Amino acid sequence: MTRYVIGPDVALRLAHDQVVIRAEHQILAPALLRSQLLSLLYQAVRRNEMTRKDAGRHLDYVRGLRIRLLGDRVLQNVAWNVADQLGWPDTLDAEYVALTQLQADAFITLNRQLAEAVKDLVRVAPIEALS
Repeated sequence: MTRYVIGPDVALRLAHDQVVIRAEHQILAPALLRSQLLSLLYQAVRRNEMTRKDAGRHLDYVRGLRIRLLGDRVLQNVAWNVADQLGWPDTLDAEYVALTQLQADAFITLNRQLAEAVKDLVRVAPIEALS
């Protein structure tokens, strides 16, 4: 079983494309994924980029994924260290990197700058690895 950490950008893409995740993969994310995803969808509706109904479908899709959500003290401590090491202004992205370091085989992000910034800390995989 391959374990992948996904960010909200990947969750949205999976929902948009209605991707079927291969059974041999386990998806992980920090608990903050839920709030970030909700916020991104809310913003998209406010900008008239999608309807409330479409946003609801995206949420339902992601809620239906078997995502193991984590957010314990150890994860937070490692995230703090990652953010500090990389000189980041906050720890949001660092939680995804920390979770990858602690429990996953690779991190999947669509953000090329983020992928480049963390490539020496964790393995970064393409979204296609999930399907």
